[in-house]
Amino acid sequence: MTAARRVLLGVNLQGFGQRPAAWRVQDVHPTDLIGPEFWADLGRIAERGRLDAVFFADNPSLGDPNVRALGLIEPFTALQAIADATENLGLVGTASTTYNDPVELAERLLSLDLVSGGRVAWNAVTTYNPAVSGNFGVSGNPDRTTRYARAAEFVDVVTRLWATSGTGRRVDYTGDHVEVHAGLDVPRSAQGQPVVFQAGGSDQGRDLAARFAEGVFSVELTLDAAVENRRLLRAAAASHGRDPDDVRIVPGLSIVLGSTEQEANDLYDSLEALAPDGYAEHALSSYLDVDVTTLDPAQPIPPEYLDRPFDENTYGASVGYRRTVTRWVRENNTSVRALVRGFGGYGARIVVGTPEQVADSIETWFHAGAADGFNLMVDRFPTGLAEIVDHVIPLLQERGLFHREYEEPTLRGRFRTASAVPARASASVSASAADLAPGAAPERMSR
Repeated sequence: MTAARRVLLGVNLQGFGQRPAAWRVQDVHPTDLIGPEFWADLGRIAERGRLDAVFFADNPSLGDPNVRALGLIEPFTALQAIADATENLGLVGTASTTYNDPVELAERLLSLDLVSGGRVAWNAVTTYNPAVSGNFGVSGNPDRTTRYARAAEFVDVVTRLWATSGTGRRVDYTGDHVEVHAGLDVPRSAQGQPVVFQAGGSDQGRDLAARFAEGVFSVELTLDAAVENRRLLRAAAASHGRDPDDVRIVPGLSIVLGSTEQEANDLYDSLEALAPDGYAEHALSSYLDVDVTTLDPAQPIPPEYLDRPFDENTYGASVGYRRTVTRWVRENNTSVRALVRGFGGYGARIVVGTPEQVADSIETWFHAGAADGFNLMVDRFPTGLAEIVDHVIPLLQERGLFHREYEEPTLRGRFRTASAVPARASASVSASAADLAPGAAPERMSR
C-alpha cells in the first residue's frame, strides 16, 4: 500500500520575526540574537510541532540592526545550538559558493551532519549583495554568469568531497573557477552526507537547482506561476538525468495569525505601523528598481516602470525575486498604496488570517502541484511560531497532510518519505480564493 503524500514544513528563522517590529511587541532582549538559548528555544518549539527543519539565511555584511535585526550570528553556529537542544529537527544553513573554500566548507558541514545524527542541509547560494565583497577583501562581486559558473563547480566538488569520507580517496579537480586536490577524513554521517538546497529563481539558479539540489526555496507569489515553476524545475532535473521526484520545491509562506480574520488583519496593520518609516515602500522599490515613494499613491504604477528591460548579468539583486514581484504587481496594480500594503511578505507570499485559512492555503497549493512543502516565515519569534505549532499544525495533521511523529531520524529520510505531489493541472482549484495573490490586502480566504 502506497504511503499517503505529506507536505514538508520548515521555518525560516529571521531574527525576532519577519515583521520588522516584532521585537517591539514581545518580551525579548537585543542580545537574545547572539545567545544560544534563544535559538535552542525556537528549535524546541519547532520540534514540538514536528516541523521538518529550521532554516537560516545569511548575509555576511554590515547592516543597520535598528532597521531590522538580522544576520547577527553565523548560521551554522546557531544551528549547532539548535542541534544540541533537539533530536530530530532538520538544520538548514546558508553558505555562499562565491566566498567560501570548498574543502573547508565540505568538512565543516559534514562534521555538523555527523555529530547531529544526519540532520544537516546546505543552502548553496551565490552572493549578489555588493556590500559583501569588501568583507572578503575584493573590490566587487563577480558578475552573475561568473558566480553561477563557479557555483556549479563548487557544489559539484563539495558533493564529491563528501563522497570521499571514510574511503581514504581524494578529489583531484581542476575547473575554470575551482581547483581541489584533497579528501575528507570525517566519517560519513547517518544520512551519508548533507542534503543540498538551492534558492535561486533566475534561469541560472533553476539550472543549478536542477543539477544538484534536493530542496529548492522558490519565490513565486501566485498559484499558476508556482505550478509552472515546479513543472519547469522537474523537467530540468529530468534533462540532467535525475528523477524529478528527488527534487522538492519549497516556496516561502509568510503568516500573520489571528483567531478571527479581523484579529489577524488588526495584528498585521499594527505591526506594519510599528515598522521603521517606509520599510514596505523600500522593500517594494528595491525589487522593482524604482522609488515608489516618488509615485502618486492613489494611482497604479505606470507600465513604463514595469516594462523596462534590465541586464540580468549585472543586476545587483535577485533576478528571481524581481521577476515574481513584477508579475505580482502587474496582476494587482490598482494603486501604489494598495500594493505597498499588500507587499507585506516583502517578496514572499503572505496569508493573514485564521489557522483554518492558513491550512486551506497550504492544502490548495500542495494539491495543485505548486509546492512539495513550505518555508514558513513567521511574524514574531518565539510567539508566532508557538501559535502556528499549536493551531495550524494540528489542522494539517487532521487532514492527513502532515506527520504526527518523525518517521525517519535523518532529514534525507524525511525527504524520501514525504512523497512528491503529482505535477497535475490545477483547473479544479483555479477559481478558489486560495489562488488570489495579496493585492489590495494580504491574502484573505473565505470559508
